[in-house]
Amino acid sequence: MSKDEFLKIDVIAEDFFAKVQNNSTSGKMVCDLESGFTDLDKATFGWKNGELILISGRPSMGKTAFMLSMIINMSVKLDIPVAVFSLEDTATQLVNKLIANYCEIDSNRVRNGLLSREEWSKLDSKLKKLIEAKIYIDCPPRLKIQDLCSKAKELVAQHGIKALYIDYVQLLTVTDNYTENRYNEINYISRELKALAKELDIPIFVISQMNRNSDTDKDRNSLIGKRPRLSDLRDSGTLCDDADIVCFIFRPEYYHLTEDAQGNSLIGIAEIILEKNRNGYATSTNLSFKQEYCKFQDLIEDNLTENNPFYYTNFMTNNRSDEVPF
Repeated sequence: MSKDEFLKIDVIAEDFFAKVQNNSTSGKMVCDLESGFTDLDKATFGWKNGELILISGRPSMGKTAFMLSMIINMSVKLDIPVAVFSLEDTATQLVNKLIANYCEIDSNRVRNGLLSREEWSKLDSKLKKLIEAKIYIDCPPRLKIQDLCSKAKELVAQHGIKALYIDYVQLLTVTDNYTENRYNEINYISRELKALAKELDIPIFVISQMNRNSDTDKDRNSLIGKRPRLSDLRDSGTLCDDADIVCFIFRPEYYHLTEDAQGNSLIGIAEIILEKNRNGYATSTNLSFKQEYCKFQDLIEDNLTENNPFYYTNFMTNNRSDEVPF
């Protein structure tokens, strides 16, 4: 069937209700694609094919680490083919971070080779599975959106990739020449990425920077003021409009807030904020963050349970979020 051919509603409805019935009989949610983070998947109902997902946060929040953690969860743990275009890291730097993430060894020690006997043992036991994972990496010094689209289509056709990651969108270009109208370029890039996600029928994850002046505005001096907003997206253009999900990462620890009012530790806790969720709820959930490993993981994996006050806590209210749909 041609991609331009119309479909009658019964064909679409039949496929949709087959998924509904499958969810009902299995007793659990069936996702198009899991992130590997239990509570995040419940909040999003899984990443959907054709979605453009924007990941953002202020510097040092862990945007790349969040991306790498999902790549590991999908490719190594769930055997899903993925591809990543990194315009910020070299291929060697990216692989170093992936090894640190999966093997849970300090990334600096991995890079320098200064490993203890225990760390060498951990590396030997886990590295084979990482190397065998279907992770396709491209780290060009510069990349035009047109070339990215061509490469992505080849990756889907030849390797059957199910998810595409881009780090980060502001480093993509439209032409080889510098242009002062960067706002219009980002608009074009944003529309092309959304169209690419729909054409390839896979989710595309894009890391985006934020406005640097958002940290210096006078009305942003409080911790609540530091909390990211959609308006903070750098050179955002139509990124917010085109994205199906806008996902912010917020770590109070970065602002030297290490305890809440009750004295509970905030060290290593990150709030994942779904500020926009076109096909679900705008909500938030919390993850554990281990900076030395470039790794995010479920709180329960880090020996934190539902009894922990931060399991579903919004840091601004210290109350369990009523918006979480589970």
